[in-house]
Amino acid sequence: MRDEKNLSEIQIEEQKIIDNKELNIWEALTPVIILMGLLAYNIFYADGAWLGDYSNQYILLMGGVIAAIVGFLNKVSLQRMAAEVWENWKSVFVPIMILFLVGALAGTWLVSGIIPAMVYYGLQVLSPGIFLPASVIIAAIISIATGSSWTTSATVGIALVGIGTALGIPSGMIAGAVISGAYFGDKMSPLSDTTNLAPAMAGTDLFTHIKYMGYTTVPTFTITLIVFAILSSTIDTTGNADVSNLLTSIQNTFHISPWLFIVPAVVIIMILLKTKPLVALGTGVVLAGVFAFIFQADVLAGLAESKFQSIINSILTDTQVQTDNEKLTELFSSGGMNGMLWTIFLIICAMVFGGVMDAIGALAKLTKALLSVASSIFGLFASTVISCLGLNTIASDQYLAIVIPGKMFKKAYEDKGLAPENLSRTLEDSGTVTSVLIPWNTCGAYQSGVLGVGVGEYFIYAVFNYLSPIMTLIFAAFKIKIRQLATK
Repeated sequence: MRDEKNLSEIQIEEQKIIDNKELNIWEALTPVIILMGLLAYNIFYADGAWLGDYSNQYILLMGGVIAAIVGFLNKVSLQRMAAEVWENWKSVFVPIMILFLVGALAGTWLVSGIIPAMVYYGLQVLSPGIFLPASVIIAAIISIATGSSWTTSATVGIALVGIGTALGIPSGMIAGAVISGAYFGDKMSPLSDTTNLAPAMAGTDLFTHIKYMGYTTVPTFTITLIVFAILSSTIDTTGNADVSNLLTSIQNTFHISPWLFIVPAVVIIMILLKTKPLVALGTGVVLAGVFAFIFQADVLAGLAESKFQSIINSILTDTQVQTDNEKLTELFSSGGMNGMLWTIFLIICAMVFGGVMDAIGALAKLTKALLSVASSIFGLFASTVISCLGLNTIASDQYLAIVIPGKMFKKAYEDKGLAPENLSRTLEDSGTVTSVLIPWNTCGAYQSGVLGVGVGEYFIYAVFNYLSPIMTLIFAAFKIKIRQLATK
C-alpha cells in the first residue's frame, strides 16, 4: 500500500524535491553505503573490471534496485520511482545528444586536419614551460565567453590535450588544467546556467552573486595558476628536437593550412551568438566533412574504399590516421559516436540510481539530517558543502546538488542572519565545481569521455575544483566576507 500523505513535492526550476515521512535516515543511507562499497571493491580490488567493461554501470543499476526495495518497503510505488527515473532520463537527453555530436566532431575534426593543425601550430606557440598555466587561462577565457565548461572541453580542450600530449606532458595534468580553467569560467560567467540557478535558489540576484563569489574564487584561481606554473617548470618534456620531428611528421601526413581554423571559429561564433549547442556542434561536423574532402583527400583515400565512407566512419566508429611517428599515430585516433557509448551508458545508469533515490525521499532525508546538526555558522557552511558533495555523488547531477541544498538550507541561513549570497556562493563553490570529480556524475562522465582522460587520472590535477570547497570553508571558519542580512 502507498500513503500519498507521506509524500510531498516542491517544483523548482523543473526540479522536484520529494520528502517521505516514512523513511528514516538509516534506510536512506543503506543504498548509498552499499553502492559506495561495491564501487570501492570494483576500483581497488578488481581493477575496475569486476563485472566486465561496464562494471560501474551495473553497480549503479544494482544500487538503484536496492534503493527501489527500500522505497517499496516505505510505501513508495514503482510507478513513482519509474516516473522519477524517466524525468531524470529526459533531463539528460540533450547532454547525451551533445556527447554523440562531440564524438562525431572529434572524428571529423581529425580526418579534416583541424585537430592536427591545432597541434601543429600549438606546438610552435605553446612551449612546455608555459603550457599548463596557459591552458588554464585559455580554457577560462573561452568558458567565460560561452558560459559552458562542456563547450570549452569539446573545442579548445580537445586541442590542448592533443598539443600537450605531443609535448610529452602527462594527459592527466593537461585535463586538470583544462577543467580547472573551464569550471572557473563556468562558475563566474553570467551566461552559465548554474551561475543563474544558484542565486535563484538562494534568493539573491545574479550580479551580487557573481561579485560575492569573486572573494573565494579569485584566490582559488590564483593558487591554481601558481600550482600549474610550478608543475610546468618541473615536468620532464620531450624537448625541442622531438617537437621538430613531430612537426615534420604532421606535415608529411596532413595538408596543414590556417584555413582549417574556419570551422572551429564558426562553431565558437555560433555558441557566442547563443545558437543551440546541438546546432552549433552539428554545423561543426558538417563543415569538417566538407573541409576533409577539400584539404585531406589523401588521408581519406587511405582510410576506406571511398572518401565518403571515410567521413561516415569518422563520425560513427573508430578511426586512426597512420603517421611515421608512433606517438602521433596514437594521438590521431578517435572513437566517433561509438567511443561515447561507455560514457552515455554510465550517465543513463547514474540517472536510474539518482532518480530512485529522489523518488523514495532519500535525497531530502539526507540533506535534512545534515541541516539538523548545523548549530554554528561554520557548521551551516560545512553542512552545505557536504550536502552538495554528497548529492553530486549520490544523485549524479550538479543541478540537484544546487537545487536541493539551496531549497533546504535557505531558511537556515536567514535564521542565522546571513545574507543569501553566502548560500549561493557556497552552492557554486561546492556543487558546481565538484561534479566533475565524480566518475559517474554527468559532468565527470562527460569530461572524461570528451577529453579521453579518466577522472582518476585528472582528479589530483583538477586543483581549482577540489580547492574551491576548501576555500569556502576557510572563509567561513575565519569569518572572512560573511555578509550579514541588512537590519531593517
